[in-house]
Amino acid sequence: MDNWKITIWALLFLLGGSALKGWAQDDRRARAERIYEHLIEGRGDSIYAALNDEAQRQLSPAVFADTWRQLTGQFGALQSAGAWTQEAVQGVELCRRDLTFERYRLRLLVGFDADGRLNTIRVVPAPEPAGAPAVAFDRTLMEERDTVVVTDGYRLPATLTLPRLKEEGRRVPCVVLVHGSGPNDRDETIGPNKPFRDLAWLLAYRGIATLRYDKRTKVYGADCVPQGRRLDMDVETVDDALSAVRLAAGLPQVAADSVFVLGHSQGGMMAPRIAQRSPQVAGIIIVAGPARPFEDLLVEQSAYLASLTTPSEQTRARLDELKRQVANVKRLGTPAFSDTIALPLGLPKGYWEFLRAYRPVEVAASLDCPLLVLQGERDYQVTMQDYGLWLMGLLTRPKAQLKSYPALNHLLQEGKGKSTPLEYNEARPVPSCVADDVAGFIRGRDVR
Repeated sequence: MDNWKITIWALLFLLGGSALKGWAQDDRRARAERIYEHLIEGRGDSIYAALNDEAQRQLSPAVFADTWRQLTGQFGALQSAGAWTQEAVQGVELCRRDLTFERYRLRLLVGFDADGRLNTIRVVPAPEPAGAPAVAFDRTLMEERDTVVVTDGYRLPATLTLPRLKEEGRRVPCVVLVHGSGPNDRDETIGPNKPFRDLAWLLAYRGIATLRYDKRTKVYGADCVPQGRRLDMDVETVDDALSAVRLAAGLPQVAADSVFVLGHSQGGMMAPRIAQRSPQVAGIIIVAGPARPFEDLLVEQSAYLASLTTPSEQTRARLDELKRQVANVKRLGTPAFSDTIALPLGLPKGYWEFLRAYRPVEVAASLDCPLLVLQGERDYQVTMQDYGLWLMGLLTRPKAQLKSYPALNHLLQEGKGKSTPLEYNEARPVPSCVADDVAGFIRGRDVR
């Protein structure tokens, strides 16, 4: 539910490939500008009309009608809009525009396929200018190699980070890093922050390898769902994590019986399922993993963000509509469920059915492998209430350890006071204490 971690509208719109035929001869940037205008004016019907049948079954005009109000309600008024830029990315002609709001900078992505049809709309954090990595990369102590995680023909570019050892040929433990929701890259980049890169380098200094990879929704976008499948957490997260575990276990530098999974946010929620499905997983580390129903966290997170300023009537109305959608999700599988009410985030019905059936704490409690739960006490997205549920659910598990950090937020950034989305736009590295605890857990030590 991070999806890019800071708001329910930082979501990936995966659209079908059919667009209005009248746009066929227009310049792509002009068409992207038209989509942008539709978003600002709340003309959800105009965008919805451009979708193919499959996309229309999964989304509703209301999703697009409310997007701009969601953004301005949470990030303030639009201050400026940059020029459109354009590049070809894996067969998609992608148009980009950076938008500066009062409290955050976002990037709007509008993509068209090879036939010039509308393919993608995304709202993501605008990248910050490149700076020096907060965690140093020392080539005398570690090395990185490019590799690929493959699942049923889906090829995800990946990075293997290895410690340089004095004992040549010694195999080391390896941690597979599993992202939160949304189209994350292998570093889990959020603004200027790269928490997975930080963890990979910090663990390498401690003699532990890591494998991190670009998420399927980032690499393949609308084509991420295999034929005959539906979009759910297995397709989005679990299947590729299992492939990464198999890859890591077969590497000559890795001890095959010491492959661990570290999942952050949604990845943490799904870590128990990954271990449940793979006997090769030696243990799991759940970092800021939701223990409560996903839809409940959406409402809580939206209410928290609204509370940071005096909410307008529009903001309160949007929150009420989200609550109505969530109440309908909770009626899935019953006669009271309504197909006429839009589903939260525009996600398909099957996605919500999967989430409603999944019980992460119960699955974790059924596992026999070692388990570590880490939680930032300043996290407003996944809170200490979730941590308490992990604690209670794992009380009888002798192999389970839990630890919270008073100063950390959802991205494992140190800070003081209430956490807000603005923190995510500040470069703050993952502190060494987190890597110390992960390394200690992997080596069988108590985490205190």
